[in-house]
Amino acid sequence: MDRLWAPWRMEYLTEEKDTGCIFCRPGDDRELLVLRRTPLVQIVLNRYPYTNGHLMVVPNRHTAELGGLSDAEMLAMFRGAALCREVLSRASAPDGFNVGMNLGKAAGAGVKDHLHLHVVPRWNGDGSFMLVVAETRVLPEALLATYDRLLPFFAEAVGEVKS
Repeated sequence: MDRLWAPWRMEYLTEEKDTGCIFCRPGDDRELLVLRRTPLVQIVLNRYPYTNGHLMVVPNRHTAELGGLSDAEMLAMFRGAALCREVLSRASAPDGFNVGMNLGKAAGAGVKDHLHLHVVPRWNGDGSFMLVVAETRVLPEALLATYDRLLPFFAEAVGEVKS
């Protein structure tokens, strides 16, 4: 029997589950994986990524309703997505991107009570045989290493998220 070791998953399995919104809780930006904050949105590294560098643009105001966003919040969300694409292009040179939202549990929303926009870098061949044969995605870089690698790119980004 082959084994795939993922010791970082133990933290998720044993941690005390917080019933509050993961995007609204206070704390250290690195601990919360927040790469950029603006008056209207924050850019967060996904804790359970589809690929390395999987980012989310999240409105600061707690809402699950796309229609509940103000025009300024909608603009800030898409400017944030554009900034994510710019930063990831420079930092990781992906071959493409998936950008989108999962609205509601049936659509796959892991956090259904707080709207967020996914920006997922993709590389040709990133769905290796492990995904097909073992339904397992292999992520070659540790989460905090990805955070530390992307943070300077956000700090020096020319295309600021404007609100």
